[in-house]
Amino acid sequence: MNVFQFAMQMEKDGEAFFREIAAKTQNTGLRRIFTMLANEEVVHYNTFKKLYEKSPVEAIESNALSKAKTIFAEMKESGNFDITADTPQSEVYRKAMDAEKEAYTFYEKQAEETSDDREKHVLLTFGREERHHYQLLESILDFISRPESWTESAEFTRIEKY
Repeated sequence: MNVFQFAMQMEKDGEAFFREIAAKTQNTGLRRIFTMLANEEVVHYNTFKKLYEKSPVEAIESNALSKAKTIFAEMKESGNFDITADTPQSEVYRKAMDAEKEAYTFYEKQAEETSDDREKHVLLTFGREERHHYQLLESILDFISRPESWTESAEFTRIEKY
């Protein structure tokens, strides 16, 4: 299995994981965020597939963090903090964070090892994307632990800095 096949499998696994989390949560804002993350994993998968097939490809960074910030703002405005027993709990988010850390570490390491500038660019771009996913999950973990006060604190604006 080469680097792109491995990356494709990681992205496919990530998509399935985020879709599973989205399906389990009753909070519509969190469901939208996890669906968005799953959709980003599909984009990553398709990009790595093109690299594997030696097809022309361009890695474009997403605006997931700004979309998530908008979703959090909508939740704040509507008072939609319905974190229930059906909402996946912190261990699930930590598992997702571990997977994202594994992904960005892998992509960054592979970027160091390749001499192909196109491959390096894609790997570094997706390494940054996976770091953003990690940071977003970290914010979600903070949010579910204290939803009403979180949006009032500096942590809500912290998401802009990523």
